[in-house]
Order: sequence, then C-alpha cells, then structure tokens
Amino acid sequence: MITRYVNGRVFTADPAPGSAWADAFTVRDDVIVHVGDGGDAPTADETVDLQGRLVVPGFTDAHTHLLMMGAALGQVHLTDARSLEEIQARLRTAREQTPDAAVLRGRGWLFDSVPGGAPTASMIDAAVADIPVFLDANDYHSCWVNSAGLAALGITRDTPDPLGGAIARDADGEPTGMLYETAAVQYAWAHRDATTTDADRDDAVQRAIDAYLASGVTGAIDMAFDEFALAAFERARARHGGELPIRVAGHWLIENTGDDEKNLAQVGRAAELAASPSSPWLRVVGIKLILDGVIDACTAAMRRPYSDGTNAEPIWPLAQLKPVVAAADAARLQIAQHAIGDYASEIALDAIEHAISVNGDRDRRHRIEHLEYAAPGTAERMASLGVTASMQPVHSDPAIFDNWAQMLGDERVQRAFAWPEYEDAGALLAFSTDAPTAPHSALANMYVASTRASALDPTVPATHPQYALPLERAIGHATRDAAASVGDGAWRGRIAPGFAADIVVLDTDPFADGPDALLRARVVETIVAGRSRHRAGGNA
Repeated sequence: MITRYVNGRVFTADPAPGSAWADAFTVRDDVIVHVGDGGDAPTADETVDLQGRLVVPGFTDAHTHLLMMGAALGQVHLTDARSLEEIQARLRTAREQTPDAAVLRGRGWLFDSVPGGAPTASMIDAAVADIPVFLDANDYHSCWVNSAGLAALGITRDTPDPLGGAIARDADGEPTGMLYETAAVQYAWAHRDATTTDADRDDAVQRAIDAYLASGVTGAIDMAFDEFALAAFERARARHGGELPIRVAGHWLIENTGDDEKNLAQVGRAAELAASPSSPWLRVVGIKLILDGVIDACTAAMRRPYSDGTNAEPIWPLAQLKPVVAAADAARLQIAQHAIGDYASEIALDAIEHAISVNGDRDRRHRIEHLEYAAPGTAERMASLGVTASMQPVHSDPAIFDNWAQMLGDERVQRAFAWPEYEDAGALLAFSTDAPTAPHSALANMYVASTRASALDPTVPATHPQYALPLERAIGHATRDAAASVGDGAWRGRIAPGFAADIVVLDTDPFADGPDALLRARVVETIVAGRSRHRAGGNA
C-alpha cells in the first residue's frame, strides 16, 4: 500500500541544511519512501490531503516508567493540590467514592504543599485512617503513608533503614510516615507489587499506551523495567497480534543489594534478555542504575551541602558502581545512570571511564538521566565520552521550581536544567518526561522546553528563559535525538526516506502561531509503522 500525504506543513527533524521542512511525503507500507513534491515520488494507491496541518515525526519519550504511568492515571492526582487541606479533601473524596477499596493510592504531591515540607502519617490519618494510604511524591523518590500503611508494611521503630534509603522518625525514634529512596522501593513499592494483580497491570499498560498515542508518542524507553513490566507488555503484545501499538525499549532496573555478586547477577539477567528480544516492538536494551535521589527531598548527591547544611551519599558508591558498569559495558548493554546531583554525575562518568579502560575503545552510547544540576565541564566531559544527556523539560516547570531552588539556596540555582550547555558541547541531548513524575504530554513538554514557562500554571513567570530552546531544536531532541538515544537514530525519529512511518498530525501550528499554541494543540492522528493508531475522537 502506497499512501501520498500532500498539502501539509511537514517538519521533518532532518538536520541536513534545507531539509527541515517539506509539504508532502509518501509512505509504502510501514516506511517513508519519498519526501517533497518532486516528480520522482512513486504513484500512490491513496492520497491524503493534510489541509495545511502541521506534521512532525512521532515523539519518543526517552525516559518514562510505563507501568507506573498507567497505574498513576488511575490514582488520586495531587500535584495541583497546593495545601494540606486540599490533599486531605481529595483523599476523603476518593475514599467516599471507593468504599470497598482495601487500599488508597495517590501520586504527585509536592513537598512545599505540606507544612514545613515534613509530611506525617497523622496528616493522612485526619482524612483517611481505616485503610492503608500510600502517596508517591511527585518525583517518585519517596512515599508518604498513613498509620494503617505503616502497619501494613510492618514498619516499627525497630525496622532498620535500608541501604540507600531512610525511614523518617520522630525524636523518640518512631516512624513518622515518610519513606525515602530505597525505603520506598523496598517497603511501599514491594507491597504494591505483591498486591497488584496481572489484570491490574494489564489495565495500566493499556492506559499508558492509549495516553501516549493520544499525545503523539510513538515510542517509549522505560527506565525501570522488571519481570512484572516485561510480562505485562508480553501479554499486551499477544493481545495486539504480536505487535505493540507503540515501540517499547526497556532498561532493566538494577538495585544495589550491597553484594557485588548479586548485583552482577542482575546484570546477567539483563544481558540474557537483551541477547534474545522476543520482538522488535519490545526490547530490553540496557540497564538502569539510580545513583542518587532528588534535590526536592535533599537526597541528590551534591558536592556541596544543601541550604540546611545536610547532604546525601550516593546510593551506588563508586566502588560498587564500577564492577556493575564494567560488566554491563562488556555485555554491550546500554547503561543509563540516574544522576541529579553534581557528585552523582561525576561518579557516573568515572564509572564509564573505568569501563572503557577495562573493555577497550569501541562505539558505545551510554546515558546519564536528569542532570538537573551538573558542575561546569560536565557537558564537555560527556561529549568526549559519547554519553547522552537525557533530560526532562517538564521537571523545570516554574510552578514546581520554588522548593527545588530553596533546597540549594545559592548560585547553583542559576545553572538549573542548563540544556544549551549540552548542545554547545556536542553531546547528544534527548528529551523526555519521566512520566509519571511529570505529565506525559509531549506538547506540554515542548512548551516548557521552548519557553521555560509553566505548562501547569501559565500565570507563573518563566524561570531561566536564557535556557529556552527554539522550537525546532526542542522537537528535534524529542523525536530524532530521543530515538537516537536508544540506538534507533538510523531508522526512526525523522520524516525522511528509509525511515519508519511514525508520524503525528496536529490541529495547530505552534511554529506559525507561537509556542503558546502548544498548550491548546491537539493530536489529530498518530501513525505508527504506517498504521493509524489514534484519531481525534477515538482510537483507530
């Protein structure tokens, strides 16, 4: 089947001079075979009039958490609940609406919405006390639970803090209801996994797929893949006839157990899965290592203390990090390292340099995730090592920036989310959302990237507008470069001959109407591998 698309405003994301724009393209089955109005275009079986609409390559969310995103879409939303009273009101309403529920889950609350930034179990108890309540923070690096939740998790004053995490306690040593970093993972998330059914996960997968297709996302790179996620997406692939509606690549999450042998065994499982992918639609391509926490909770590993004088140690000390990175590199796995603080990004690069010294020079494309604050020179060091900067514009949204800035409280705030540094250094820059820690909308993400203004609250002034990028470059980082970040840059992420027909049609042209149009633009159609997967008004 050959389909010719004409009369469009086609942004190709092709970096070649003079190739960024066209008004027509042709698709044969699942591949783009011609771009432009030239007479060498093949004869089409069907012609589609785009009616002047904007067309862009399909977005790839280069860092997301698919199962968590799908689950979050069905939980109590708290990001815009900007006071304790509003949080409590939403929890009461949710409890009233689900009287038979055995547990209540919410997500997205912000530290500066809670008095003193110090949530306690009693604050939730005042709203819902009869069942366990688990509330994931906006950054998903801590979990706030009520008294029934602490009891369900078996957490008492005698429960030790896990490696790389903390159970908040009062002056008498009693747990207060906050679980930080690996304490959230090993207690709250382990409880979630144990009590979630396969049917629940299947529903979450479908919600995530539907939400992404409706927002123009044709590919996703999951940064916390595990056995549960792999099995859920295998079931989804079977339901969809052996394919998936979007392209999924996964990084296997490696937890620091404190035991080198156990850590390396996790790498071995990832290598086994990567060596024999079941489908080009569903692949394990690498590993994910969480080196530190987040600035909002003062758990990101910094070279200098936070404004309150505290600091945080890395979750992966360099001595334990080096053998894991070297083993993964030897297995030709892509290594993605979560590093938000400057000390964390420093040891991430130290570990990559060690792997290169052990395994020798060759082509490799490792990644550092987030880089919210990185010291001067980090971008240049990454470029020299061929390391991708994987960053999330929506994390810099001014509506949620104040607490971030207060935690640092010094000149470091002026270098927050400095995307142009990576462009200038020549490092590959890939944009993503890190959903569900932020909204999954690709267009809202592009609004923040191109303005440094807020997609959550447009009345909030822009922060660090000097770091905003022209829209052409922002979309290139979220399409072409996001695909390249996982090794797919030679065959998808552009509207160019020989590339996959992953295409998005919009009802509004923000290039012509200004970036504010991104906040009202809607996806008319999402095409994946030449097949219409979403049309406005209902899935294709």
